Amino acid sequence: MKKTCVCVVVLMLVSLLSFGALVRLKDIARFRGARDNQLFGVGVVIGLNGSGDSGTVPSTLISNMLKNFGISISNQDLKSKNAAIVIVTADIPPYFKPGMRLDIQISSIGDAKSLANGILLQTPLYGADGIVYAVSQGQISLGGADIKASINLQPRYTVVGTIPGGAIVEKEIPIQIVDAKSVSLLLSNPDFTTAARVSQAIDTKFGERISKAIDASTVKVTVPDVFFDDVITFLSIIEEVEVIPDVASKIVINERTGTIVMGGGVRVEDFTVAYGGFYVTIRNGKYTAGDNPGVDSSVENLVSALKSIGAKPQDIIGILQAMNQAGVLHAQIIVM
Repeated sequence: MKKTCVCVVVLMLVSLLSFGALVRLKDIARFRGARDNQLFGVGVVIGLNGSGDSGTVPSTLISNMLKNFGISISNQDLKSKNAAIVIVTADIPPYFKPGMRLDIQISSIGDAKSLANGILLQTPLYGADGIVYAVSQGQISLGGADIKASINLQPRYTVVGTIPGGAIVEKEIPIQIVDAKSVSLLLSNPDFTTAARVSQAIDTKFGERISKAIDASTVKVTVPDVFFDDVITFLSIIEEVEVIPDVASKIVINERTGTIVMGGGVRVEDFTVAYGGFYVTIRNGKYTAGDNPGVDSSVENLVSALKSIGAKPQDIIGILQAMNQAGVLHAQIIVM
């Protein structure tokens, strides 16, 4: 009896290893309610050395701002190209509290030539509900480099910039994770098999049936009574549960760079490819390429075989696409 149990355990481990690596749930899923939110605002950048907007809108906005400080100056007196109208955007992660800082992006919406060395005046950032959740201000960083100085660096794009930590959170976005004594896990890559495995792994971890896969992306988990006053500990345990996600067979091709990204386990059926004076043949699940001995018929081995007979990346891409059209390659091909 003991020998039989040991054999079953070994077979289970081998079957698990054949699927892939164990990953934590926190790396492939998130709790419903814990999500980023987008913020935006319209602001004015000043301090531009003649590279700002040519219109009168920036001058009008600055004139209105100065009136709040008791300074009255006409728009015409302020008219210059040292200011620009910009859109300010940011993503606020869940659980961010007042006083914490956000990175922001600034983009010109006028005809400014450059935002280099500009300073963003205090700009409120709104959520989709029209409420101010953060306030931004600071000196803009464009990044990049002058391509005249070095051809190996990325050229600077001068009408879009960032301010690291340039916004201060003023209002916390309300978050509700627990609903009717349960939480929901949302998979980053919806898949029925993965959802079922997640549910089984959670039940195994807690030793009772507390979860259920609702659909390909959602696993609902009931909070046990023992954790109802300590939900944070319960959520942390769930995050550390390990599972083997199921991944559909895909081959991603970038025709511009000749890059091929694939799963080594993608199998192909028997076929023959003629390339130049050589043939690549699959017969009974084994490759034969030139004088090379037969190897298992995975796409990884196919690409290696094609390279060994002198095929270039563009040739390999064309062969993979032709195989997919012929129905001998069972994987989704994504061309970038």
